[in-house]
Amino acid sequence: MNQSVQQFKADFFKALAHPMRIRILELLSEGNKNVNELQSILGSEGSAVSQQLAVLRSKNVVQGMKEGTTVTYSLRDPLIKDLLVVAKQIFDNHLVDAISMLEDMRKDS
Repeated sequence: MNQSVQQFKADFFKALAHPMRIRILELLSEGNKNVNELQSILGSEGSAVSQQLAVLRSKNVVQGMKEGTTVTYSLRDPLIKDLLVVAKQIFDNHLVDAISMLEDMRKDS
């Protein structure tokens, strides 16, 4: 595989490597939002939300559109929503495997 594609993937996944950034992406998957809306939903300080948005923006994961004095954020690529759904499905599969293993251990006890 082309090294530039691998570097893009590494940078992309680094941008996703924070729980608040994942949550922001989940919220933006539901529709565009500004910092105040995100801050309110997340129950977090605006500076923390802005900092995480800056990381996502720098990696071209989200984009901001200025409307007057407000910047509204959106996903740069709608496929990010699909990626989040797949990540949740992978989590669920791991959870099912863990539960199954625990049930097997309980039966053996």
